[in-house]
Amino acid sequence: MTDNKPVKFLSWTRWALPWVALGLAAASLLLLLDDRRAGVSAPSSASAESATPGGSAPPPNALDQPDGPIPGGPGTGDYSAAVERSAPAVVNIFTERVVRLPNAQNLPRGLAPFMGEMWGAYQERVERSLGSGVIYDDRGHVVTNYHVVASATQVSVQLRDGRDLPARLVGSDRDTDLAVLQVEGSNLPVVPLGRSDGLRVGEPVLAIGNPLGLGQTVTQGIVSATGRGRLGVSTFESFIQTDAAINFGNSGGALVNGQGELVGINTAVIARNAGIEGIGFAIPVDLARGVVDAILRDGRVIRGWIGIRPQALKPEEARQFGYPEGSVIVTGVYRGAPAASEGMRPGDVITELDGKTVNGAEDLLARIASTAPGGSLMVTVRRGPPFEARTREYVRKIPVIERPAEAAASS
Repeated sequence: MTDNKPVKFLSWTRWALPWVALGLAAASLLLLLDDRRAGVSAPSSASAESATPGGSAPPPNALDQPDGPIPGGPGTGDYSAAVERSAPAVVNIFTERVVRLPNAQNLPRGLAPFMGEMWGAYQERVERSLGSGVIYDDRGHVVTNYHVVASATQVSVQLRDGRDLPARLVGSDRDTDLAVLQVEGSNLPVVPLGRSDGLRVGEPVLAIGNPLGLGQTVTQGIVSATGRGRLGVSTFESFIQTDAAINFGNSGGALVNGQGELVGINTAVIARNAGIEGIGFAIPVDLARGVVDAILRDGRVIRGWIGIRPQALKPEEARQFGYPEGSVIVTGVYRGAPAASEGMRPGDVITELDGKTVNGAEDLLARIASTAPGGSLMVTVRRGPPFEARTREYVRKIPVIERPAEAAASS
């Protein structure tokens, strides 16, 4: 009789080995996972002591917390606290103005625009526009752009809490494109005022306003540049440039820093139809503060004036004719103004003011404007052909008077 036991044993072994191998693999995987779990939830005493000063164990979820400032602070990308501090004081401004247009309904198509003055019939239309503003103090004074409320017959202000309040114009300053309104209301939120002289390029800022009538909107960017001028927006220009989105309707709104403090009044945006993006401008709060305080104190901004229209010489022109860089050429002199009485003429080149060199037309205008009426300025002038055969230098003492309101584009 043949012995079948070895055959049966081999058959059983062939069947059992795969299951044994599978069981061992599963056990090894479970042990590995358990070791990793234990390493996260219960670090060794050595690693715990090295994780925090003084040997104390790290707080729960410490390994999940990123390094750096606490979320919600400046520099973290979370500016919700800054918005809550400043946004309640940013208002929407609604204006109405009456516009007179030629009634050219019966004129042939294409001829109406040229016949308005001759036709003699006009129709009136109410034009509505939107803007933004900032509540400056607890007396209800609201700062905005002059161009937002210029020629408006009716102005109203809407707060973020939904209140609609009528506003009256307290005063304006076309030279800086600023205006002050006043509203009557209780528990008015006031924006915290910061400083603009310490702004650094690259510093984060937020623009808050009412773009395109959408309601209060916040956009974020950085300070791209400071002291920007020669934009043709106003007489005195020293703008903060930012890439925070500033759209139509943002004019008069707030530019705030990471702490929610007002650092500028949004005023201008480069036209996007020219293919330019990310360039907006704001009036520095240091300039705005001085203008607003002067309006509240005197009803207007009092500036010095000598009655010239200056234009900066290009650097290559100054080098070609031997003038110091930053020199300014006089392009016009107002009849009867102090400069005209002291013999200044178009074509004169101003190189110094009170013994200090000038740095372009904006610098000259600002220094003249900051001189109190009743004082005088020592103006160093060079004059040559065609007025004189050779170039000569003069120093003229020119009295300073208060600038007339109609002289918004001159010194």
